[in-house]
Amino acid sequence: MERLDSKFYMQDALVVAPQLLGKFLVRKLDDGSIIRYRITETEAYVGEEDSACHARFGKTKRTAILYEKGGYAYVYLCYGIHYLFNVVTGDEDNPQAILIRAVEGYEGPGKLTKSLKIDKHLNGVDLTTSNQVWIEDDNFKTDYITKKRVGIDYASEPYKSIEWRFMMKK
Repeated sequence: MERLDSKFYMQDALVVAPQLLGKFLVRKLDDGSIIRYRITETEAYVGEEDSACHARFGKTKRTAILYEKGGYAYVYLCYGIHYLFNVVTGDEDNPQAILIRAVEGYEGPGKLTKSLKIDKHLNGVDLTTSNQVWIEDDNFKTDYITKKRVGIDYASEPYKSIEWRFMMKK
């Protein structure tokens, strides 16, 4: 297995999102144990013009990490209940990220973060160097389908209906 490097994350979110399918999301817990789950579903959020992206209102304290170069984790609390894990991609000052929606055994972004013990303390970690969370590639290749993103009824068209959700074919 090989950890993904900064070159991988510097690509556009729409390139990276389907490429993350089949990779392993890896978490090292406080007790030293390591958990690996294969990524099965992602969603891309691209720029201030994407009305579903958190960057739609510009750079704020909460969204500042989206404006970093690719390779950082963006973790936020959703509905005051679940932490969601995102991967920042692309060039600095070009806000975009990929939500990891599901991994094998855990359908739903809140379920997977709970299982992996991912919370706000991992927001902003460098996935290329972190010893707490990272993504690995075992060269597994998969086919995928695209669908509309989930939970973004507030977004305007075309972003509300665009198929930027990527799912491994079963």
